Amino acid sequence: MQRSLMAVLAASCLLAGCQGTDAQAQALTHRPVPAPPRVDGAQPVLWVALADHLGAAPLQLVAAASVVRLSDASGFQASGQRLSLRWRPKPLSEPLTIRRRVLGPFSSFETAEQAALAWRRLGAKAVVAHPGEWEVWAAPDQPVPPAYGSKVEEKVVSEVLTLQLERPDGWRDLQGPVRIEASAGLRWQGGVFQGPFRLQPDAYGSWTLVEQVPLERYLHGVVPHEIGAGAPPAALAAQAVLARTWALGNQHRFALDGYHLCSDTQCQVYSDPRLARAGVKQAIRSTQGQVLTWQGQPIHAVYHASNGGVSADEDEAWTLPELAYLEPAFDRAGGPPQGLALPLTQRQQVRSVLAATAGVYGQNHPYFRWQRVLGQDTFARALGTGAAAVGSPVKPVVLERGPSGRVVRLALRGPLGEKVLVRDAIRRTLRGLPSTLFVIEPAGAGLWRFEGGGFGHGAGLSQAGAIDLGGRGWSVKQILRHYYPGTELVPLPAIKAAKGGS
Repeated sequence: MQRSLMAVLAASCLLAGCQGTDAQAQALTHRPVPAPPRVDGAQPVLWVALADHLGAAPLQLVAAASVVRLSDASGFQASGQRLSLRWRPKPLSEPLTIRRRVLGPFSSFETAEQAALAWRRLGAKAVVAHPGEWEVWAAPDQPVPPAYGSKVEEKVVSEVLTLQLERPDGWRDLQGPVRIEASAGLRWQGGVFQGPFRLQPDAYGSWTLVEQVPLERYLHGVVPHEIGAGAPPAALAAQAVLARTWALGNQHRFALDGYHLCSDTQCQVYSDPRLARAGVKQAIRSTQGQVLTWQGQPIHAVYHASNGGVSADEDEAWTLPELAYLEPAFDRAGGPPQGLALPLTQRQQVRSVLAATAGVYGQNHPYFRWQRVLGQDTFARALGTGAAAVGSPVKPVVLERGPSGRVVRLALRGPLGEKVLVRDAIRRTLRGLPSTLFVIEPAGAGLWRFEGGGFGHGAGLSQAGAIDLGGRGWSVKQILRHYYPGTELVPLPAIKAAKGGS
């Protein structure tokens, strides 16, 4: 295992953002991990993490039937209906010093990526990391982009987590990455996944269980969990196109850790593909290999549960460059409500939109309209260690709205100071809020009532709206054009080579 790590260090200078050529310098910002292969070709395959940051607890690999087969980097092989694994720290022959400058944490990958791009424009070899929250790392001597705070982290790595397999005669060390196959599938988190799989180290010293899953099979595990298997055929087909497009466009999301995507809400929810019903399978078949593009590239295929009647500009959720196909618009029949027009920058305009429900698509969603009462305990938890600097009582104050009326800057203001939450940090900090399309009213001593609409960031397709439109007889192309105007639905071979990411 020690030799394996040093070999990776020696081969991964570019990924590490290092400046020298020896192994010690190459560990400058993190433990380098080989990047996953590109997702392209006629039958693309995704590397999806079923579990990350492994190493603290033992791991059981259980075959759905027959056996699990395992082979490590040294050529050692083992098999059984159940394989028991664990990790144990082993000393490195030579300690590694890791030093990095850190931006963040950030509320989303999108925001972290924009920070990384700004840093790269200054010459830094910045990488997006996810050690727990989204961060951006580069060498400690790199100048920091304006408006970003940073800190320097330094640690000496003297040991590595070695994976071990239980054998009749004791525990055997394995050299990663470890390949895993199960002809009838692997039982995991209450489901069965076909694989093949990999157990591999990440950039933080822990390990990841990765499934290598063909793109179309991946959709069987995404579409029903994202929009619901009972959605109309056209809505299911639209979701299939978007899930496929999103996966291709975000394949660099976890490149630092040697895989493409996660399986939770930081990516797209991916679960047991066997649960896909006939309608889901037909939607995937009917759109097989089709992606939504803008100027030959897969779009930033964001979607959400409900837009509350008005879709958002991408800049209301993240600090992204302008995307012409993600523009604010009323999502209703018959044009704008009487007396209203975009942009909706005033509180009273937003209140009027929330009251004007006639003709709005997707009204059946449970969070189409909602209320939340937040008090001082909620604000104190949200502020965390910064609560003392703000003081009490805290008053939420809207500082700025985007063109769809969503709050893009919210202050938690107290007698001693304030904490300003921006864009995606608002819902990430005040986790009880379904969306940022809201107005605020006093609701008693120290209490504030948030009255809002929709669930999610509001940009791109509203799943509730697509279900409504599909039920009205709209086609998949009509639904996609409605939510992403100017885009084109094309087969995979027609898209241009994707630009490098991460």
